[in-house]
Amino acid sequence: MQQDEMSFWDHLEELRWTLFRTVLALFVFAIGGFAVMPYLFDHVIMAPCTSDFIVYREMCKLSSQFSMLPDFCNDSFEVKIVNIKLASQFFTHMTTSFWLAVLLAFPYMMYEVWRFISPALYENEKKNVRWVFFFGTIMFFIGCCVGYFLVFPMTLRFLATYELSAAITEQVSLDSYMDNFLMLVFIMGIVFEMPLVSWLLSQIGLLHKSFFHKYRRHAVVALLVGAAFITPSSDPFTLSIVFIPLYFLYELSAFFVKKDPVVEEDED
Repeated sequence: MQQDEMSFWDHLEELRWTLFRTVLALFVFAIGGFAVMPYLFDHVIMAPCTSDFIVYREMCKLSSQFSMLPDFCNDSFEVKIVNIKLASQFFTHMTTSFWLAVLLAFPYMMYEVWRFISPALYENEKKNVRWVFFFGTIMFFIGCCVGYFLVFPMTLRFLATYELSAAITEQVSLDSYMDNFLMLVFIMGIVFEMPLVSWLLSQIGLLHKSFFHKYRRHAVVALLVGAAFITPSSDPFTLSIVFIPLYFLYELSAFFVKKDPVVEEDED
């Protein structure tokens, strides 16, 4: 059964309620996040600051079996977090609760976007777009996990142990730690949307497989530079931990885009 066409004001009203429900969901999750944030800070956010973090333990097992890997078995590794501003802890509590709400409410926000645009789509388009939203949500969470379990710990471990002079005492401010933590986790979540963005550009005819084949060598260099920027380490193992997922995303993006259109020659 076909829905009656909605007027401009009907669309505007529906958009208003969509935004209201989204903001309400963020508010509810933010309140819940605010309540549990002290526990999450101790057991999740601050976990990479000590040598008993699960990633360091697993890396220690690998480094004991493969001598070419860097040593992750340093039990004395610990990052001291200091607060140098009076209100930083309170505002960090607030802002981290908000970002946690964004993370937890992301599937619901995608549902609200789907709910708003779906009436304008045909049935065959709805099937494709429904798959796109599901795939995009999964990839976002995978990217955030890669950021938390791989990118941020490796970046933190390198920067926290880097020594310019023995006269300098290493202490990391709370604001600096949280800025890097949130940036790397959410940037990786966004980066993992690259296959979805490539698919969308392919659907409107702006991107084809020949682009990925033509610029593959350029992409490898660019991804290596990006990985070196994210984890500024001279250690090839640490660099490859970031580079390999990025290159995998490049190849996955190439897999989802359309082939180049066949240009038919005019017959004489």
